[in-house]
Order: sequence, then structure tokens, then C-alpha cells
Amino acid sequence: MDGGVDAALAYRKEGEGQEPELPDYLVDTYSWAYLRPRSIAFLDNPLIVSSILWGNFRRLVRTACAEFHPGQSILQAASVYGSLSADLARTVGRHGRLEVIDIAPQQVENCERKLVGLPQARARLADAAAPGSGPYDAVCCFFLLHEIPDDYKHAVVDALLDSVPPGGKVVFVDYHKTVALHPLRGVMHLVFRYLEPFAFGLVNGEIKDFASRADDFAWQKQTYFGGLYQKVVARRIEPALAFAHAAE
Repeated sequence: MDGGVDAALAYRKEGEGQEPELPDYLVDTYSWAYLRPRSIAFLDNPLIVSSILWGNFRRLVRTACAEFHPGQSILQAASVYGSLSADLARTVGRHGRLEVIDIAPQQVENCERKLVGLPQARARLADAAAPGSGPYDAVCCFFLLHEIPDDYKHAVVDALLDSVPPGGKVVFVDYHKTVALHPLRGVMHLVFRYLEPFAFGLVNGEIKDFASRADDFAWQKQTYFGGLYQKVVARRIEPALAFAHAAE
């Protein structure tokens, strides 16, 4: 490990307090994908990441990054395989700030390696349901919700929405229910059933429904690749606008 990553790890361990405990769902369901060094090395590969998303990874990263601007302070709600974190860091530029959080130390360390040379970005240990260090101008939640139980989805969505001030927004990119005749509909049902058991709560509903105070936000949704993927943008309504909306 090089000196820059060593320093970042030391800062995280000394500055962030007690490490959050790994949740049972992560250990029981996803240890093979996120907690084992060999799996991390294998899966964090551009070809593998692109294949998992049926060739749509770069498109989905671009549509996520398009929601953010230079100079912003952004929270990424979980480390992900691929180039998203580095792309977000380049999007906010040297005058912006990107914080990537993850509850797994292995994922934080892996992300830190990919952020070397990008001083505007750092990764730290935190639970997405209690991210801390806010507020942020915006939040990016990229393919996290389908991997967590529904009660945890509620907690994470609320915590991320609470992390932005009026005018700020949270960008969710994740799976979605496909159109009826999608050629991958049956395949994805099997993927969700055997590999992503918490995805059904997401694809059979709306992200907005996991928010306790959904009316405080303006919601927009776009779908991609025959409905298999979605981008949902929740922008916190300015107080004056919220009052006017409530009075109508």
C-alpha cells in the first residue's frame, strides 16, 4: 500500500470514531461479493462491471454524473465497483468535495486506492443510514437500495434526504421493473431471486415510497434499457415553495 493510501486510512481510523458493525444481511448475503479480497479484485474490473449491467455501466455513470457540477460537495452513499467514484471526483473538480462512505472496511480501502491523485475526494467508514458530516449539496446513491432489506431502505432513504439542504438533491440510480416483453425479464427475475433477494422491494415499488417526508421533495424519474434501470432525482423544495405548495 502506498503512502497516500496509508495516510488516508490513518486519518479515517483516528478521525471517524468507532467503526460501524457489519449488518447481518451483508455478512449473510453478500460476503462473497464485497468482503473477500479475491472477490473484490475479480469484480472490480471494467469488463465484469459492464457485463453485470448488460453493457449499461458507462451510460448509467454518465447519467448520474450529469446531475452534479464543479465546486459541489457530494456524498456517495456506498462504494461501488468501477469508475463511478473517480468520475464523480472529476465532476466536482479541485474546488469541490466528494465523500464516499461504506460500512465495510474492505470496500473503503478499495475505494481509497481508486481515489489516489484526487485530493478533492476521500472514502470513510459510515453506515448509509447514518452518514454524518453533512449537509451536502447533493448525494449520489448508485445501486445500493436493491441490496438492502426494505426496513433498511426506509432508513437509508430518509438519512440521505436529510443530508441535503433546501435546493439540494439526492440522485438514486438502481434497478427498476422492466417492461412486460423485455427479453431479460425472466433472467433478471432469477438474478433477483437467487443473488439479489432484497431487490423485489425496490422494483415492485417506488423509491419515493421509502421516504417518510416525500412531500418535502420534488421527484423526477427516468428509466433506461427497457425499464430495467432507473434514475430518480429528489430535490428538496425551498421553504417558500413548500409553503405555497401546502397552501394549494
